[in-house]
Amino acid sequence: MISKQFLIFGLFILAVEYYSFVALRTVLRPANNSTQWGVFLLYVLLSLATLWSLWAFPHWGKTAWPSVALKYLVNGLIGVFLGKVLIAAIMLLGDLLLLLPNAVKFFLSFKNSPADVPAEGSRLISRFTFISQTALLMGAALTSGLLYGMTNRYRYQIRRVRLNNPSIPDAFKGLRIIQISDIHSGSFDDREAVAEGVAAIMETRPDLIVFTGDLVNDKAEELEPYLDVFKELKAPLGVYSVLGNHDYGDYVSWPSEEAKKQNLETLKQHHETMGWRLLLNEHVLLERDKQQLALIGIENWGAKVGFPKYGNLSQAIVGLENKDIPLKILLSHDPSHWDAEVRQNFTDITLTLSGHTHGMQFGIDIPGFKWSPVQYVYDQWAGLYQQQNQYLYVNRGFGFIGYQGRLGILPEITMIELT
Repeated sequence: MISKQFLIFGLFILAVEYYSFVALRTVLRPANNSTQWGVFLLYVLLSLATLWSLWAFPHWGKTAWPSVALKYLVNGLIGVFLGKVLIAAIMLLGDLLLLLPNAVKFFLSFKNSPADVPAEGSRLISRFTFISQTALLMGAALTSGLLYGMTNRYRYQIRRVRLNNPSIPDAFKGLRIIQISDIHSGSFDDREAVAEGVAAIMETRPDLIVFTGDLVNDKAEELEPYLDVFKELKAPLGVYSVLGNHDYGDYVSWPSEEAKKQNLETLKQHHETMGWRLLLNEHVLLERDKQQLALIGIENWGAKVGFPKYGNLSQAIVGLENKDIPLKILLSHDPSHWDAEVRQNFTDITLTLSGHTHGMQFGIDIPGFKWSPVQYVYDQWAGLYQQQNQYLYVNRGFGFIGYQGRLGILPEITMIELT
């Protein structure tokens, strides 16, 4: 029996292919028959290839790509399909805004003055041709952009943030914190490029390095080719880390529950091997000139449906209640935790550092303006946010997952300076 989800997805694909074909046929109307048939044949072959890519993308994305070339091919075909989706959306909008109102005008003009019908019909065809041309142009631009974005996946950007807050002890003024997040080592295919990113971090001479979750896509073994690369990350006050939703192996089938648990234990051991102090619902006190700050780290805690709540912030701060620690920094992978719990019940936490969203790896991110589709799901999705005396910084991610690239939202290394 065909599932409801499969039927809906099938109808969606049919609608996308229909509108894309209509747009292409409309634009090719002036061409001769042989040109039209040649283009239509290429279109059919490309459509079959994109349908295959829709199977291959989740299938290999959850395991391992057979080759780098095949990874790029499938991602390129997915880009073509997304271009078609945009074409279909524009054509559908054209139907709603143009064809229906004009159908009414056509009917009225035919009823009252038949002589006007050909002119109106001609204008309608001309407008529909313009909409089809616009749709194809926009679809091609999106596909080209997504293909270009695949060249940006290792183009690390160092973003510098100054945090000025009266709760910062004098001894920690000028402290340089590097934050990285969402490494997703299972997606990497260029060891040298990753090593260059790590070298760029070390060139900033950080006092403290923190990692805010998603070291792998699913399995601990994904990190093994890069263990010695990330082992190069060192700082005077240490390197500290937390787990993200992908680190628990929840998105892959395991032969047994014991195998899943062993995978997580192996991943924890990898943190230790790299010299990273993994914080599991606990805190550490960092000291400078006899003054202290509390660094708190919790396991993944997501407020959105489908994301796990393994974190326990109340447990993580046990022992801090009666201590005079003016500055508390929280490492929590999912930024939805900030509004849902941190700001509500833990108002003495000055700064929360998160990741998770990747900025969806797609959007516009320029000085003074940023946009991404992910903002319709997450209120805080990239950069610095403030409410009263509390701050949240959402890192755009060091790595990538799913789409093997970044368009507009580049991979990020964050340098936070306390002032």
